[in-house]
Amino acid sequence: EVQLVESGGGLVQPGGSLRLSCAAFGFSFSSYAMSWVRQAPGKGLEWVSAINNVGGSTRYADSVKGRFTISRDNAKNTLYLQINSLKPEDTAVYYCAKYPLPYVPLVNEYDSWGQGTQVTVSS
Repeated sequence: EVQLVESGGGLVQPGGSLRLSCAAFGFSFSSYAMSWVRQAPGKGLEWVSAINNVGGSTRYADSVKGRFTISRDNAKNTLYLQINSLKPEDTAVYYCAKYPLPYVPLVNEYDSWGQGTQVTVSS
């Protein structure tokens, strides 16, 4: 059974940093591209970032480019999102999601999701 477990969220002041983790279980992690998606209070899902199966290709939403860094450690079956220079508008539940492909497709379609981790940016 595929399982994705996020962690690392919390309450942080504007300008602060967090590192989110997503531990993967039940599938060959190194064979699939992965993504981070977030949902702010009262809003829809927003794609944040994606990475291919070996970590050699990454993509970012314009809203986070230059502040967020996606990475993965295939030996540890773990996906990461380093988030810096946090803004109140980054407040959201952050989900990791698995693509059914080794590369990031043009259409963001996922076959598995984690339960999410809350990030709250507030002074």
